Amino acid sequence: MDKMPVLFVGHGSPTNVIENNIFTKGWEDVAGKIEKPVAILAISAHWETNGTFVSAVKEPETIHDFYGFPREMYEITYQAKGSPEFAKETLRLLDGLAKEGDWGLDHGVWCVLRKMYPQADIPVFQMSLDHYATPEKLFEIGTALKPLREQGVLILGSGNVVHNLRELDFNKKEPFTWAREFDQFVQEMIEKRDWKELFSYPSKQRANMQAVPTTEHFHPIFVILGLLDDKDSLLVYNKEYVAGSLSMTSYLGIRQ
Repeated sequence: MDKMPVLFVGHGSPTNVIENNIFTKGWEDVAGKIEKPVAILAISAHWETNGTFVSAVKEPETIHDFYGFPREMYEITYQAKGSPEFAKETLRLLDGLAKEGDWGLDHGVWCVLRKMYPQADIPVFQMSLDHYATPEKLFEIGTALKPLREQGVLILGSGNVVHNLRELDFNKKEPFTWAREFDQFVQEMIEKRDWKELFSYPSKQRANMQAVPTTEHFHPIFVILGLLDDKDSLLVYNKEYVAGSLSMTSYLGIRQ
């Protein structure tokens, strides 16, 4: 493979790490479709900062950034090495747009990777999500990082397209209408490569604000979209909903 794929993963609940379900199977299946990466760069909803930072630690800790879950989850560690070398290359490519940071692996990353690559034998490092960056700016950051794909680095965005925890209803079998509408809008704009329309999502219908009441879970996708080129095919997987207001829809951009 001359260019590594890119991924946006709907990570959902941390409990997926101790379950075997349709979502974890989707993650495992994707890992089986692609060449083993040299390293993994992850952008998670759970490292949100003022500005952009790239972690260059050699031994990233497993961050248990969740509360009230089964005890066994706090005993899990994901002992992948960091990649100071690729972190420095990432900073070079961003050319002043980011600074070196200090961060381990939060649950948006290790809960997914423990299913995709359970051996933890691939170096992993994270780049933070700038809370104040526009979709356009995040897209530009992704575009600047394209050379990493040619160096064997898998770049993974982790969040959820639709993420409204206040509206969760575990008795609901189907998604709320607004959740389905926004999820479909995003997919259609991505398939059309209509970035301008997607960037302007906050100014659209009210349903969009119900689907994205806060931006941190949705915005990692813009970094991933900036990494795509015209020869990439787009595969949609895990297009399912949890409790009406959480979309697990995920995307794989891959050179066919």
